[in-house]
Amino acid sequence: MTLARYNQNRFPSVPSFFNDFFNGNLMDWGMSNFAGTRETLPAVNVSENENEFTVEVAAPGLERRDFNVDYQNGKLTISSEKKEEHKDEKEGKVTRREFNYQSFQRVFNVSEELVKVDDISAKYKDGILTISLPKTEEVKPKPARNIRIS
Repeated sequence: MTLARYNQNRFPSVPSFFNDFFNGNLMDWGMSNFAGTRETLPAVNVSENENEFTVEVAAPGLERRDFNVDYQNGKLTISSEKKEEHKDEKEGKVTRREFNYQSFQRVFNVSEELVKVDDISAKYKDGILTISLPKTEEVKPKPARNIRIS
């Protein structure tokens, strides 16, 4: 297993330059966001502390109203759908018209025994959607109990 992307060429920087140049969108008019990075899904970080699980979704270019977060039957679903349309007109004639449509959906299995379903919360700030899933009391770590030795 390797952590680096395999490159068959002897000159690793040359193919990267040409691949980016020839495969890139030469007609990009500034509609850049996570979908423009050739990624099919935004990056997700999942972390845990003693009180909650946290899911962070990196989705710059989107707004709070573009997200939908649902919990049903042990599944946390995070989805987004955004439509944009740009139109340039000069003297009443359309010189350029384009539309952009992007969507994604991520689903996580989260048992109702692990989290307080009614207390799940979400916030969006600076391109990061953060979802907090508070743990149930049964799952939280218990303090160590000192056992007396006789």
